[in-house]
Amino acid sequence: MKITGSIREVRELVKEWKRQGLSVGLVPTMGYLHEGHKSLIDRAVAENDRVVVSDFVNPIQFGANEDLADYPRDIEADKRLCEAAGADLIFHPAPEEMYAPDFSTYVEMQQVSERLCGKSRPTHFRGVCTVVCKLFHIVNPDQAYFGQKDAQQLAVIRRMVRDLDLDIRIVGCPIVREADGLAKSSRNTYLNEEERKAALVLSKAIFHGEALAKGGERRPDVIADEMAKIIKAEPMARIDYVELVDADTICPLQKMQGRVLAAIAVFIGKTRLIDNFILEL
Repeated sequence: MKITGSIREVRELVKEWKRQGLSVGLVPTMGYLHEGHKSLIDRAVAENDRVVVSDFVNPIQFGANEDLADYPRDIEADKRLCEAAGADLIFHPAPEEMYAPDFSTYVEMQQVSERLCGKSRPTHFRGVCTVVCKLFHIVNPDQAYFGQKDAQQLAVIRRMVRDLDLDIRIVGCPIVREADGLAKSSRNTYLNEEERKAALVLSKAIFHGEALAKGGERRPDVIADEMAKIIKAEPMARIDYVELVDADTICPLQKMQGRVLAAIAVFIGKTRLIDNFILEL
């Protein structure tokens, strides 16, 4: 397996694969890979002839006073995981390879990016859309793989691909959880032992809300209130949002219909964690 930080080298290699008639899958990541990322790579390896994993902590999706400097990084561990999963190439660029000093072109989006995480992180999805669009142009994949844990991000990417007529199939993959239910996240490493126990309140709320919905509850406000009660009972938890929205448009629901996304963002100490479930009605 090869690792490179060069855009030119990635393009040359992918062009050679395409000349051979091989299909290419892309798994965009910010590194510090875990089993959740591995599940995306496994799916990509199963469905493509060649797989590229991007490993890049994207500075432009972090807002002021967010954790860019502290975001965990371990390229050697990432390389071992990618190799074991059967990936063919890691694209690990430096920020200056991706962004010129006078970089000034961004991909903006309205509506889908404005609620949930976009409300408290107003520049976040501009950074996500811009870097993912660049990765799509650099790698030219047939398929790209994203986790459902970042459900709003998945909706945003799908909308961008549709609106910009990008010839890429976007594949959403299920949330991978720890044995005790906590959704796997690179930011889980920020939690101390006490915070790690408190963080289980997220999955407890998600499982309870999902059980209510599957049990026939069709009032979005009731489900959101019940989930919020569970979170508020944990002294170390502070709610950013608890909302039920349309899974594709991220618009608020008046009634439960179509693809319903129940999404939460909660601070445990200084660490912001997210979780969700999607229900097809």
